[in-house]
Amino acid sequence: MDVSIYFEKIGIDKIIDKEQVHPNQLVNFIGINTLDSGFPELDAVDIALIGVNEGRVSINNSGSANSPDIVRKYLYSLFRPDHSLRIADLGNINPGNSINDTYFAVRDVVGTLLKKNIVPVIIGGGQDLTYANYLAYESIGKIINIVTVDNAFDLGSTDSPLTSRTYLNKVITHQPSYLFNFSNIGFQTYFVDNEAIELMKKLYFDVYRLGIVQNDIEEVEPMVRNADMISVDVSSVRMSDAPGNGNSTPNGFYGEELCRIMRYAGLSDKLSSIGIYEINPEMDRNGQTSHLAAQAIWYFIDGFYNRKMDFPVKDKKFYVKYRVVIKAIQNEIVFYKSKKSDRWWMEVPCPTKLKSKYDRHYLVPCSYRDYQTAMREEIPDRWWQAYQKLM
Repeated sequence: MDVSIYFEKIGIDKIIDKEQVHPNQLVNFIGINTLDSGFPELDAVDIALIGVNEGRVSINNSGSANSPDIVRKYLYSLFRPDHSLRIADLGNINPGNSINDTYFAVRDVVGTLLKKNIVPVIIGGGQDLTYANYLAYESIGKIINIVTVDNAFDLGSTDSPLTSRTYLNKVITHQPSYLFNFSNIGFQTYFVDNEAIELMKKLYFDVYRLGIVQNDIEEVEPMVRNADMISVDVSSVRMSDAPGNGNSTPNGFYGEELCRIMRYAGLSDKLSSIGIYEINPEMDRNGQTSHLAAQAIWYFIDGFYNRKMDFPVKDKKFYVKYRVVIKAIQNEIVFYKSKKSDRWWMEVPCPTKLKSKYDRHYLVPCSYRDYQTAMREEIPDRWWQAYQKLM
C-alpha cells in the first residue's frame, strides 16, 4: 500500500538552517520527505525514521506529541557515521480523529516497512504507541520478542483503558497472541508492585532491575539481541541527564548507558523495529533530552551498519560449537560462538511439531557467563525460561 498518505511533510527550513550545515552532517545523508524532494523511494532504504505526534494518553506528560521535530533538529546536525547510509525520514504521522486512528496508521506503516525489510525507528509521542507497533507484527503473522527499557512495566489492570501506563497489559492479553517473550531492562523496584513481578515470573518473562543492569552493562547485549522490537521510555534515564519528561526521577540510566543499549540494538541482526518515547520538549532544559534521544538514534544507526549477520546460525564453519552436559536435566546444552563477532547462543530443546512455529526462538542469545554457568553444571536462567515456554 502507499504509506505516504499517512505522513505530513517536514518543513526542513523550520528545523535546521541549511546554510550553516556542514557537508558531512546527517541531514545531507537522509532522504527527507519535504515539499521539494517528495516522499522517499523505499526500495533503496534500510532504516526509516517516523515521527508520531500523538500524546493524548501519555500520562502526566502532556507535550510529548511535540517531540519529533525537536529530536530531528539535533539528529540532523550530528555528523554521519563512517558508513554508506540508506536512511529515509518519512515525516510525521499526525493524530487521527480518535487515538485508534493513530494506532491504525502506525500499524499499517510499520507493517508495510517490515514486509520490505526496512527497520522503522519511531520517534514518539507516548509509549502507548508500542501497542500499535506490536500490532504490525500481527499483520505479518510473526511471533516476536519485545524488550522495553523502562523504570516500570506499564501493566495496569485488565479493564484499564489503553494508556502509556497500561499498554503492556493490552499486548499480553491481545488475541491471537504473537508475543513469545517480554523483557524489561532497568525497572526500579519501588515503582513496581510485587504482584507484577510475580506475574512476570509466572509467565517466564525476563525482568532486570536497574542496579543489576548497571553493575554489568555488557550483560544487556544478549537481552537486546533477543528482541524483535524495542520500546524505550526516556523516563528510564535519570532526571539530571533527561529532564524533559513529566515522569523523570532522580535515579535511572545515565545518558551514555542508554546510547550503549541503543548501539547493542542496532548491532542485533534480529531486531526489526524500535521506538523512543515520552520526550517532552515543554519540560526540557536547553533541549537536553531531545539531544540525548538524537544521539541514542545515532548510536542505533552506527550499530545497524556494523551488523555481522551471524544470526541465525547457518554455515557451521563460522561457529565454534560447545556441548555441556548438565546432570540435573539429564541432557546437554549446546552453545555456539560466532567466529565473526565472538557472540554466543545456546540451543534450547524444542518439540519437532513446534520447530517451524518457533524457528527463531529456540536458539537463544547468551553470553560467555551463561557458558561458564553451564560448566558449573548449573542451568542458565535464559535457557530455563525459554525451555519452559517451548515445553
